[in-house]
Amino acid sequence: MFTGLIEATGTVRSFTRKGTYYTLTVEAGEISGELVLGQSVSVSGACLTVTRHDSVSFDVEMMHETFTRTWFNRNLRPGVRVNLERAMRLTDRLDGHLVLGHVDGIATLRELRGTETREAVFVPENMELLRGIVEKGSVAIDGVSLTVIDAGSESFSVGLIPSTLEATTLGSLRAGGVVNLETDILGKYIARLTGFQADIKGADYWASLLS
Repeated sequence: MFTGLIEATGTVRSFTRKGTYYTLTVEAGEISGELVLGQSVSVSGACLTVTRHDSVSFDVEMMHETFTRTWFNRNLRPGVRVNLERAMRLTDRLDGHLVLGHVDGIATLRELRGTETREAVFVPENMELLRGIVEKGSVAIDGVSLTVIDAGSESFSVGLIPSTLEATTLGSLRAGGVVNLETDILGKYIARLTGFQADIKGADYWASLLS
């Protein structure tokens, strides 16, 4: 479990496939020396397990499902920067929102509005993910906890303050760039529950309750 508050950014040193899984080596001196084997680390929004570390870099392993669901299958290569966050402790303040590190899919940046404080408009590759995104709710973009400004039928937008742009990889994101997207956990459960209930009782029944 994470908060979506990025601790550091790292640089991909290597990325290799080993049978049915992948090994990713990240250079991140700011946190590498403090890691523990078996610890969970969010790498641009994906929860991965530490398998090796020293004072300069660390390794994590990745399942094929994670590889195919994220932008890692397109752009992950040596030299690419990634956002990093260690798993939260029960004694920590929850300053962001509850982020699982289970990426739902990817989204493409359509446009950036503004100069210092920016509004970023994203289009999910899977439009079904918009069901879990609500105005003024929370969403994780490449592991960063952000507040939704608008949620439409084809896109959604979030606000980016200067400190977020400076401290994360989102500062270098440009139109056409692809990010990992995780919708809010509460929205997922509600969408799942109402979907089952609609199948059982019929869409007309639930429409009458919501009207």
